[in-house]
Amino acid sequence: MTTATATQIDTAGPAHRADLVGRGLAALASLATGVAFVNGVLLTLNASDDRLFIEGWRVSSFGIFAALFALLAVRPRQAAGVWEIVLVGKAALVVFGALIGDVPEARLSAIIDFGLVAVVAAAYLLCRGWLAWRPATTNPTR
Repeated sequence: MTTATATQIDTAGPAHRADLVGRGLAALASLATGVAFVNGVLLTLNASDDRLFIEGWRVSSFGIFAALFALLAVRPRQAAGVWEIVLVGKAALVVFGALIGDVPEARLSAIIDFGLVAVVAAAYLLCRGWLAWRPATTNPTR
């Protein structure tokens, strides 16, 4: 493969079907995280005073991640850095959950976050999320 051909492949947008599947996966991640958000609100409403702040913090994180996944589903190649931020953030939670040992909340969360990392990584590849980093062009679908 010549350098010109490799460059064209690296900068070409995804195939239509791959883009739709990748966007669907990002939307699925958003929906799943939205469900976690709603569940978190219910847990926060019933939380004891000593857990209230941490539950509220967790709920706000669910809301932020649900919104970020939705942003990626809608504009997968116009959100430079967002793919990488959510992947690193969720992967860090998986590693942390694995390292802290036998803590029931951590174990379940790490398993769920591992699934999210896999789904979002697949969406990143299918949508060619790295193309968000290329210089702006006049093509609005970049």
